[in-house]
Amino acid sequence: MRAVAPVTGPKVLRIGLVQGGKVIEERVIKQRTHVTIGPSEKSMFVIPSKSIPPSFRLFELVGGEYFLNFLDGMTGRVAFKAGVSELSALKSSAKRAPASNGNAYQVQLSEEARGKIVVGETTFLFQFVAPPPVQPKPQLPVSVKTGIANDIDWTTTIIAAFSFLFHFGAVGSIYSDWMDPVVDDEVDVAALLESVKQLPPPPVVEQPKENAEAPAASAAPTAEAPKAAGGGNKGAAAGPAKGSGGMSDARASALTNELAQLDMQMLGALNSSGNATASVLSSGDVPTGLLENAAASGSGVGKGGVAGLNMGGAGGGTVRPGAAGGGGLASIGNTGASGPATAGSAQTVKGPVGNAQVGGAAVSGGSVSNAPSIVAGMTAGFRRCYNKGLQEDPSMKGSVRITAKIGPNGEVISATPSGGSGLSGTVVSCVVARVQSAQFAPPEGGGATVVIPVTFVSQ
Repeated sequence: MRAVAPVTGPKVLRIGLVQGGKVIEERVIKQRTHVTIGPSEKSMFVIPSKSIPPSFRLFELVGGEYFLNFLDGMTGRVAFKAGVSELSALKSSAKRAPASNGNAYQVQLSEEARGKIVVGETTFLFQFVAPPPVQPKPQLPVSVKTGIANDIDWTTTIIAAFSFLFHFGAVGSIYSDWMDPVVDDEVDVAALLESVKQLPPPPVVEQPKENAEAPAASAAPTAEAPKAAGGGNKGAAAGPAKGSGGMSDARASALTNELAQLDMQMLGALNSSGNATASVLSSGDVPTGLLENAAASGSGVGKGGVAGLNMGGAGGGTVRPGAAGGGGLASIGNTGASGPATAGSAQTVKGPVGNAQVGGAAVSGGSVSNAPSIVAGMTAGFRRCYNKGLQEDPSMKGSVRITAKIGPNGEVISATPSGGSGLSGTVVSCVVARVQSAQFAPPEGGGATVVIPVTFVSQ
């Protein structure tokens, strides 16, 4: 424990506050300064008294010495070194000074003085005492002062830190590109182009004589195949043609027959505006040679004037689908009105159309400025509701009354239907929903009721 050094210097005031015979406060004025009293909160001692100013200097420090100030309404006595004197007796020797509540008297006090001053119902006891010793600044014990820094092994910490930095830097250098060589794209591209220029030309590949003669040999059977098909010589397809690239004459004839069958099937798609084959795209005419080839390949049926096909006309030339007349294949593609009706022609049957008649809106309970226009604007919505109902019941008709309660902001609080004879529940619910979605002007008086009669009639 440190010894507290004695304090030397002038004495300080010790003041006690007594009310109702009890000491309610005692204070030592460690700093020699003015001591103020009064009802103001800024006073050092706040007392509820109207006979003194808000902040009156009871003890005033002038030139390092204390002076006692008192007013006419104050009583008490002061003990000096020479004796005890009442405040009334000190008025004759005291220094007077003007005050707001009468005359103020000022008496110098020595360090041996003590006494009491009565202000209304409050009594101040004072005396001069030696200043209290200055308390030393509290300090923590040495055991508490040692923090976490004293418990750290700094040698190990420094080694671990340098190890972490070394390893982190090594890993970072591996994944960084600052050690990679500088790449000059222009130099590399120029070197690549130069190396391509210096490449030797590719060697010339000489084709074998057998391969050179193969296209010429395969071209002859190909040219002869159409002649055999066009001339109707069935024996030409019996023997295989050598040098045709691996395809025999029998295979070529089979493919030709399949193509002829496809052409016969596509004749049904021909019309006066064009055909699906290459030879009749412009004029719509079917060459008779095509039909002759089809007959020669065994795809044709029946007998007629052209290669055994019943075309209904003389052989040779061209035939326009639908224009030859007669029976058999001559009627393929016929688009005349004499034929039967084709699929896809349908007549649209129009269902009944409903109409909604909205009567005048009756407003009660308040005035709504735009009620007629808002109700008139609902007609289209009512008509849509009715038309949906006619899709279920075409003979439905009737009328309904909707009672709508309007809120203070113009919104529809509730919509109640009444009547509704002859109408389905779906139509009535739809009409009620349309009324509930309306927005009126704010009614005068805070609320209103609008009755909307609607009549539905089918046309």
